[in-house]
Amino acid sequence: MTATDRPANTTLLLLASLYCAQGLPSGLVAHSLPVLLRQHGVDLGLIGLLKLLALPWLLKVLWAPWIDRIGSQRLGHHRGWILPLQGTVILCLGGLALLAPHLLFGSAFWLLLGLLLLINLAAASQDVATDGLAVRLLPERWRGLGNSLQVGGYKVGMLASGSGLLLLIGPLGWNLSIALLAVGLLLLTLPIWRFREAQLLPRHTALAEPAGPGLLLRHYRGLLAQPGMLAWLLVVLTFKLGDALGSPMIKPMLVDLGWDTAALGQLTLISSLAGIAGALLGGLLYARLGALRSLLAFGALQALGLAGMALLVGAGGKPLLVYALCLFEQAADGMSTVALFAVMMSLCRAEHEGADFTLQASAQILLAGLVGACSGVLAKLLGYQTLFVGAGMLAAAMLGLVLWYFLRVRRALVVA
Repeated sequence: MTATDRPANTTLLLLASLYCAQGLPSGLVAHSLPVLLRQHGVDLGLIGLLKLLALPWLLKVLWAPWIDRIGSQRLGHHRGWILPLQGTVILCLGGLALLAPHLLFGSAFWLLLGLLLLINLAAASQDVATDGLAVRLLPERWRGLGNSLQVGGYKVGMLASGSGLLLLIGPLGWNLSIALLAVGLLLLTLPIWRFREAQLLPRHTALAEPAGPGLLLRHYRGLLAQPGMLAWLLVVLTFKLGDALGSPMIKPMLVDLGWDTAALGQLTLISSLAGIAGALLGGLLYARLGALRSLLAFGALQALGLAGMALLVGAGGKPLLVYALCLFEQAADGMSTVALFAVMMSLCRAEHEGADFTLQASAQILLAGLVGACSGVLAKLLGYQTLFVGAGMLAAAMLGLVLWYFLRVRRALVVA
């Protein structure tokens, strides 16, 4: 396959299934369980502990280099990790399906947290192997499309285990609903089960290198020593800061404008679908526009969507306006995320793909999380209108770093 060839449909299906599988645990922890736990009278302090279950997604950078180094010759390097890790998640879901909800949400609550932590640990580690596989399978021109599948597939998985699970639990009950979730994940495992990686991809020569205690420092020191990498990490850290500042306050603002839970649930579902559509559109446009124009165009749309949220404050939360702005913002978010991830993939070193992508993604999430944690305080001090205008201006200002990187840093590296 040459650098311009579109990936085969089987490759796209494989990647979509893997990223969708990653979204299932996240939707369960972030959307379904807080509702179910509160309905069963669990203390809010204990429900807050669910946030700690996301730690493996941040800390995976610490073991990602070993996933790039240690692999199975018989199953294939990435497949040898993905199959047992998804199998672990399926078994944990099966265990949850066998236990009564009144036990899990009562005396066996700590068992529930333990199984959920194991699920997140396996899913986060699977993500490293999947990202490495995606980089190897996708030509650079089509990495935008590949990341459309990443963003879209992940959101589909979250919807299935979030909104979908809450809809099913009423008529079917906890046990059958969780069992169906496990069956769904089993079906998503079939494409990677049938994928013959050992025959289709060359074996990692890095498997022969030592994987001792010094691997972590050696690996990331090598990545940071790449020409222009520190400048690019500055772009990664800042590109989504406006989104991190503004987006956490959209739902609280709508609550203050009088939107009830049912209306917000419907809005979340429809806007998530808009985000998936935006991700798919962004991936297709990336193949035509290239990296620089995609980052600038999609980043500008993201900035416009965030600033536009300020219009809702004076409009009293009119449904048509709310839907128009929220769908636009989510579509722009999907497009800009795809463009950023596609460039991140292009800067991964051969045979270090999973860990290199993981470091970039973790850096972006860490700073965005810190900025997002301040959004509520700033909204209280400045008001929603000022916050959203400021978030849009911040997102637009960060596009200057994108221009600087491509026109000064990257161009200088090409000339050299």
